[in-house]
Amino acid sequence: MNTTNKNAQDAVNPLQEARREKLRKIAEMGIDPWGGRFDNSQPIAAIRARQNEIVTVATGDCHVGEPPHTHGPQVRAAGRIVLQRRAGKLMFLDLRDWTGQIQLLIGKAQVGERNWQLAQLLDLGDIIGVDGELNRTRTGELSIFVSQLHFLTKALEPPPEKYHGLQDPELRQRMRYLDLTYNEGVMQRFLKRTQIVQSIRQTLASHGFVEVEGPTLHAIAGGAAARPFITHHNALDIDLYLRIALELHLKRLLVGGFERVYELGRVYRNEGISPRHNPEFTMMEAYQAYGDYRTMMDLTEQIVLRAIEAIGADPARMQFAGQKLDFTPPFARRTYDEVFTEHTGVAADDMEAIRRYAAHIGLETAGKHPDVIKSEVFEAKVEDALIGPLFVMDYPASICPLTKRKPGRPEIAERFELYVCGMEIANAYTELNDPDLQEELFSRQLEGLPEEQSMARMDRDFIRALRHGMPPAGGLGIGVDRLVMLLTDTPTIRDVILFPLLRPEAQ
Repeated sequence: MNTTNKNAQDAVNPLQEARREKLRKIAEMGIDPWGGRFDNSQPIAAIRARQNEIVTVATGDCHVGEPPHTHGPQVRAAGRIVLQRRAGKLMFLDLRDWTGQIQLLIGKAQVGERNWQLAQLLDLGDIIGVDGELNRTRTGELSIFVSQLHFLTKALEPPPEKYHGLQDPELRQRMRYLDLTYNEGVMQRFLKRTQIVQSIRQTLASHGFVEVEGPTLHAIAGGAAARPFITHHNALDIDLYLRIALELHLKRLLVGGFERVYELGRVYRNEGISPRHNPEFTMMEAYQAYGDYRTMMDLTEQIVLRAIEAIGADPARMQFAGQKLDFTPPFARRTYDEVFTEHTGVAADDMEAIRRYAAHIGLETAGKHPDVIKSEVFEAKVEDALIGPLFVMDYPASICPLTKRKPGRPEIAERFELYVCGMEIANAYTELNDPDLQEELFSRQLEGLPEEQSMARMDRDFIRALRHGMPPAGGLGIGVDRLVMLLTDTPTIRDVILFPLLRPEAQ
């Protein structure tokens, strides 16, 4: 065994054993150290909000540590002990739940011998419940003056050190349970994620959309150009793919008569990990019959604005990575070619100049379609410069196989992407519903692809569905994780996903 690791273990074991000894003593008192039902506790934030009920009274005894002649409401709280201080026959604890934190004051004379004996067996990290009076100490600290102590769960492992604890990013993500408990702001960020997701659903419902659940195991990986995860179904003896997109099954529902439909769920892409990419991520895709990509622009603005309001922020005063942002609608709208020329200095229709520029910045150009080269230059040199919020619209049609062409301009696809601080947040189309053109574009896209790549086989059932008639429609996809990153000013996607993919822990 590595000497350093052995010494670390030896250092921890006495702490663990001390906690187990307290566990035994709690059990000897006839108290279940793993607790049980504890009804009618109030969120700490709600308890703190009752401080205006503390009133001055003319007479009456006061508690130890309490300013004389004040009286507060009786409250009940439950949570984890995150700070502990002792002063003779007084004990001060900080109790935290998922809404906030409050000080507890435990006095031996006020709680009685049995509760005081139990209080001596408390450790940082233990989960307890208390009954008591909300009041202020002589120093003005809002506190619960405990009258009854309830033991709910013993923590057998010590928490991370307060100042040198859980700071390593990988450890924080691997032990998210500790990150949530002991690192400031983490719980609030993930609660905001929940509020954002709820807001997306509410906004879509208010526009008449219905939520559905499509399959996560696909016989053909389609709907995006991405490498899938492959699994095997034993009973049917066939390989299946974890879905890389939600699109093709939702469009089948448009054919079936669902006129406004969406799904919010996980998709999986067997690709790299970066501050903006995780192999497992959350997408929202929505499809509206009789709409187009401009319809989806309006819907996207509504979704983003309502999400900002849901977390209590001001759309005109947002910030991400030090960049001030204004989400006051309408968001700016510019064409792909306009922003391409602005940020490269190369005319968007001069393919030879674009090829030379691509080679100059180190991109491989041999054997690539001109629009693919143009797209790679856009990703390399344009995206990061787009502060936004900005709708970039009207993309080269050749890189958009599922998108309707602009009337009179078949080289242009009716597609937009919403960019903020160099991140693509949303992607939307006027959906292609011509089955013959769709089949032709799929065939062209799949030509020469090896079997193991996504979309190497055409989804012929999807083409068959289109032949039964899909109404003209607008479609929208929003990367939920990136939206949460943006609205919570979080620099990496791994800090808005509760359990991002990690390498297996070394044994």
